[in-house]
Amino acid sequence: MGNNSVSRLISKEENQNFSIALLKDLHCLKYMLENNWFETEPIRIGAEQEMVLVDDYFKPNPIAPEVLKKFHKKPWLTSELSKFNLEINLQPQEFHSHALSAIEAETRLHLDELQLEIDKYQSHIVLTGILPTLRKYDLSMKNLFPKRRYRSLLSAINAQRNSSKAYDLRLRGIDELVVRHDSPLLEACNTSFQVHLQVRPNEFRDMYNIAQVLTGPTLAIAANSSVVFGRRLWHETRVALFQQSIDTRSIKDHMREMSPRVILGKHWMNKNVIEIFQEDIARFRVLVGTKTIEDSMELIKSGKVPKLRALQVHNSTIYRWNRPCYGISETGIPHLRIENRVLPAGPSVVDEIANMAFWLGSMVGMKNRYGDVRKHIEFVDVRDNFAKSARYGIDSTFNWFKDKKISATDLIKNELLPIAREGLQAQNIDPQDIDKFLGIIEERNNKHMTGARWMLRSFSSLKNSVDKELAQTILTSAMVKNQKSEQPIHTWPFPSANDFKIANMIAYTVSECMITDIFTVRQDDVIDMVAEMMIWKHIKHVPVEDKKGNLVGIVTYKQIIEAFLKQKHDGIPIITVEDIMNTQPLCTDPETPVREAIEKMVTNETDALVVVNEKKELLGMISEMEVLAMINRYLKGQSPQTILES
Repeated sequence: MGNNSVSRLISKEENQNFSIALLKDLHCLKYMLENNWFETEPIRIGAEQEMVLVDDYFKPNPIAPEVLKKFHKKPWLTSELSKFNLEINLQPQEFHSHALSAIEAETRLHLDELQLEIDKYQSHIVLTGILPTLRKYDLSMKNLFPKRRYRSLLSAINAQRNSSKAYDLRLRGIDELVVRHDSPLLEACNTSFQVHLQVRPNEFRDMYNIAQVLTGPTLAIAANSSVVFGRRLWHETRVALFQQSIDTRSIKDHMREMSPRVILGKHWMNKNVIEIFQEDIARFRVLVGTKTIEDSMELIKSGKVPKLRALQVHNSTIYRWNRPCYGISETGIPHLRIENRVLPAGPSVVDEIANMAFWLGSMVGMKNRYGDVRKHIEFVDVRDNFAKSARYGIDSTFNWFKDKKISATDLIKNELLPIAREGLQAQNIDPQDIDKFLGIIEERNNKHMTGARWMLRSFSSLKNSVDKELAQTILTSAMVKNQKSEQPIHTWPFPSANDFKIANMIAYTVSECMITDIFTVRQDDVIDMVAEMMIWKHIKHVPVEDKKGNLVGIVTYKQIIEAFLKQKHDGIPIITVEDIMNTQPLCTDPETPVREAIEKMVTNETDALVVVNEKKELLGMISEMEVLAMINRYLKGQSPQTILES
């Protein structure tokens, strides 16, 4: 979807014309396959590096539009969905010799060049599947990158959700996340390292099925997205969040089987790549298109290679974890690729290239050793392995060939690493590169330390000594520091609370110090119960909600004391919350700077504010205790830059 002419097709005529072009492209692809138009040599590999931009306090920094203006003559840098993401397109390499180390060197070169520009904004690059310090309101539409194709895509996704415009996330790991968002920009949470492998047409079926088999084990050893919105969730939460963020299905009374647009697949490929494109056209409605479409049939008739623009646009809106791709090489000859979309960004560049080497080597090695993998494992087991690896990562147990049950670590150590080595050797990859990159996978596996496990252990430890928001900041700052060391994840030390201290409260917003685990009451509750709750939970303020969950007031400990005195003096048998509550509680927005919130509390002589969104939904509370805790960190503070330079 790199073409800016992509947009929603509003009229019936536009949709019909695009559908006709889509079918023409599919027929042309079939013709080219049957008549051997495709490139078979050399085999190339490539990658795309996505990243997050954060400010000096390690929060998302929406500076991508400004940065891209400085790099407008650099074709390797491109935008992503949000203003705090960028993507590097790496040069394709012939799959032999020093291809892997060349991609590593190019990635580092571009990241270093980019960081020099980002330094001007006092910002940093973070390579991770999901940024730990990401906040829900960072995903508002104001942070959508200003390109028509992005607006068109999100608008089209919304339009297909007839039943609801709300996007609900429900995930359970160590913690639980239940949240509603108003746009599919939730997709911008995800950053990945996408790997491309060119495949000969006559080998595409077997290679694609092997890619499906390898999805679970590859994800298990590469998982790097376990902390989201301050919750410890799946080892690779990207998988669930991506699917739920752009799910166009609606819930029905009947149990029709409907596929999400983010999928692994439902069955093996049995013939060739045409099968997938046919299924995607039949199963998924067109989201966006382009009005300037070449007539691919006419080009074929004149012996010219068509771009198959309509097919490529539609293919780009269906997010298969192993995506089939059509392209045209610099030689002008068409080729086929498999794009591995399951690998997260990070934790470091060398970790990413190690993941790439493991997957590419396993692809080739498994093809040479097994050929048609359909004979060895059921597709239902492939899907199950993928689901388990997303949840449990390296802690998974898989169903493997001949119905064998095997742990992820044993499978990688005893079977897949030797296969990956055979595959890389078959491609004549430099022996030192094989040892280096597969050695990283081996050590990561032996030490049982993926990016996901490092995050979970670090975050859990930090939460024992600091609040959740500061733990997220320390975790992210440690990631930036370790990424700059260029060491693989299994060597990273765990961060401590002393590694980062806040030097200035200016960057703090209410959302970063408010409490979200709040207790509420209803209007008809008796004050006796409210008083007991305040004592049990050591709280001085309790928000009041109605039966629909709407904020209708607040009760303070002072009101409770006054009510008990009144009850004693006047002999009132029962006093309810409705009798004493303040129906106009002082509220603030989560994006309000803490200094403004403190000023509001002082001006109104209160020691707490209720935090609500624009719909007046209750989000949390900020009280004197949260402010004091933040001030305590401030008084002990040092510059956030100190940890990066130490």
